[in-house]
Amino acid sequence: MTQEIPSTEPRLTGVRNFRDVGGLPTTDGRRVRHGVLFRSGHLAHATAEDAAFLASLGLHTVFDFRNAADQKLEGPDVELPGVRNVNLPLSDPADGAEFWKMVRDGDLDQLRAILADGQGADRMITSYRMIIKERTAEHSQVLRALAEDSVPALMHCAAGKDRAGLSVAVTLLAVGVERDAIVEDYLKSNAKHRRYKVRRSGTSADAYSPEVMELLSPLFDAREEYLAAAFETVEETWGGVDAYLEQGLGLTPAHRERLRERLLD
Repeated sequence: MTQEIPSTEPRLTGVRNFRDVGGLPTTDGRRVRHGVLFRSGHLAHATAEDAAFLASLGLHTVFDFRNAADQKLEGPDVELPGVRNVNLPLSDPADGAEFWKMVRDGDLDQLRAILADGQGADRMITSYRMIIKERTAEHSQVLRALAEDSVPALMHCAAGKDRAGLSVAVTLLAVGVERDAIVEDYLKSNAKHRRYKVRRSGTSADAYSPEVMELLSPLFDAREEYLAAAFETVEETWGGVDAYLEQGLGLTPAHRERLRERLLD
C-alpha cells in the first residue's frame, strides 16, 4: 500500500510545484486515485527532509523530462532508494539554448527584442504545439510504462509546469479526466509557493526590474492559452483524443484500460 497524501499539501524546501494529482474527476464519474501520480519541479535541490518525504511515497518511477542543458544548470536529481529514474527529454538541448542564455544574461533592450509584443507567449504556444506533435514516442513510452508497472510515479521537468504539465495532461486525457479539471490542475502551477524562481545573472535591481519581470512573465506563467494550444493541436492533427492516443501514441484499448485500472478509483 502506498501512503495516502493528506489534504494539507506538503511544503517541500528544495522541490517546487509538488502535488498529488489524485482526486480529479473523470467524465464517467470516477476519480484519479490519490498516491499514484505526482508532479513537481526538478529534484536536484531536494533537502534530506524532502528526499525522506519523497521516499515515503513508495514511488516506482520518476520521469525526468529535462534535457542535458537543464541538468547541467540545475544538477541531477537526488537519488531515492529503490526508485527507477527515467530521463526522457522533451526538448532538444540545443533548442533555444541561446534564447535561454539571453533570458538569464540579456539586458533590457535585448529582452524587449525577443519577448515584447507577445513574442514570449507566442514562443510558449509554439513549444506546446511542437511537443504534442513531435514527442509522441516519449509520451507513448510514459503511458505504456504507467499501464505496465510504473506507479506510483512522479513526473517532473525543471519548473514542473510545461513539459511535466503537458505529460500529466496527456496522461489525464488518456484515462478520461474532465478537460476543465485538467486545466484547473495545470493552472495550480501559478501559485506563488510553486513558481520557479527566475534566475538572472545580474545582481543589480535593473536585472529584476518591473519591466524585465513583465517581459519574462509569459515564460514562467502557466497560461490557459498554452494548454488550449496543445489540445487544439491534438484536434487539428489527429481529429480527436481517441485518434491521438491510438494513432499518435499507439495505445490499444487494452493499454487504456490498464491505465484506468492503475490510476483511477
